[in-house]
Amino acid sequence: ETWDSVPLAPPDSIFNLTATYNADTFPQKVNLGGGVYRDDDNKPWVLPVVKKATEILLNDPSVDHEYLPITGLPEFTAAAAKLILGADSPAIKEERAVSVQTISGTGANHLGALFLSRFYQWDGTKQVYLSNPTWVNHFAIFRNVGIEPVTYPYYDPKTVSLDYTGFIGSLESATPRSVFLLHACAHNPTGVDPTKDQWKKIADVVLEKKHYVFFDCAYQGFASGDLDNDGWAVRYFVERGVPLLICQARDLCFFSTCLFAKNTGLYGERVGALHVVTPSKDAANRIKSHLSVLQRSEISNPPAYGARIVSLILNDPALFEEWKRDIRTMARRIIDMRKELHELLTQKFKTPGNWDHIINQIGMFSFTGINTNQSLALTEKAHIYLTTNGRISMAGLNSHNVYYFAESLDKVVRGQL
Repeated sequence: ETWDSVPLAPPDSIFNLTATYNADTFPQKVNLGGGVYRDDDNKPWVLPVVKKATEILLNDPSVDHEYLPITGLPEFTAAAAKLILGADSPAIKEERAVSVQTISGTGANHLGALFLSRFYQWDGTKQVYLSNPTWVNHFAIFRNVGIEPVTYPYYDPKTVSLDYTGFIGSLESATPRSVFLLHACAHNPTGVDPTKDQWKKIADVVLEKKHYVFFDCAYQGFASGDLDNDGWAVRYFVERGVPLLICQARDLCFFSTCLFAKNTGLYGERVGALHVVTPSKDAANRIKSHLSVLQRSEISNPPAYGARIVSLILNDPALFEEWKRDIRTMARRIIDMRKELHELLTQKFKTPGNWDHIINQIGMFSFTGINTNQSLALTEKAHIYLTTNGRISMAGLNSHNVYYFAESLDKVVRGQL
């Protein structure tokens, strides 16, 4: 077999963008493509609390390198569930929540999607509704398990804000018991979230139509700097009795996923969790048994190091409080960059257009509102690396480059770049 029929696959757009940035020798180059936190000197930031937890782990004589259970480190998954659902969650108290450690957010989304593909009672075609736009990897993850993605309106480019009418309309017109993937907070890539009142209406329609919700929660703490505030939507849906799956990591899923790559800076350790909120303890036990079988066939056991670090932080009151301070440090720096960029565009350069969306959006990303040609011009002419849909990572801005970016953005908007 020569494999001559295998075509060359396209490179991943984000990682390819980063590689191009790394090879660029221009002194003022700016990387606004990847979803990773950088400090004000554009350096990776190892959270002080992570350093402390690492030191504790290294000096713990009981730590070994044995396999974890198939569903992960129990101390980690229990603490992760409390973080996203709330320590007083009825789902936890009634033992209706199933939690499984995963390979960060991608693994949590995949395991949740695979479970849905195998066991959800589909009424016709297997399909999942994804926001337009969404994290690009969502499409490949669901297609790889035989679930076809379709999109629902989410972002309105005319107003650079939430297309709430279109969103609600899709929920109302979709076939009953459809599966909707929702971003719990700090929507990727737009930075546009529903208000609490809008979330309440969304829950009303979901319950009325008996839809199934798959929450992807990659940025708990990054949106506002407050873990409880950023977990509000998930907790409200649990309180209302919405059937859920939750993904947690980014990298924390009624299905809900929990991600810990972003809010702990443990990108390379791939720490995540999948949570399923069920109607009964018996259902939880049955679902966990099948999640174990699926996990066993794919990764057998999740990695231990990152989970132990996060477990220490979540279960030690002093470390947990320090972690919350570290999260606020990251969130506040991003918020400060939003304010400074907005001020430069509106006060210094008086850039044409309304730029209030820069400070109204939330989390790591911002949809600037510029078009593909303008985005490409920024990369090709000004060495500012961003995705072609105009999305930027606010964490890539700092006090050393925000003026250059604002100046270049002003030029491209005016057609002068």
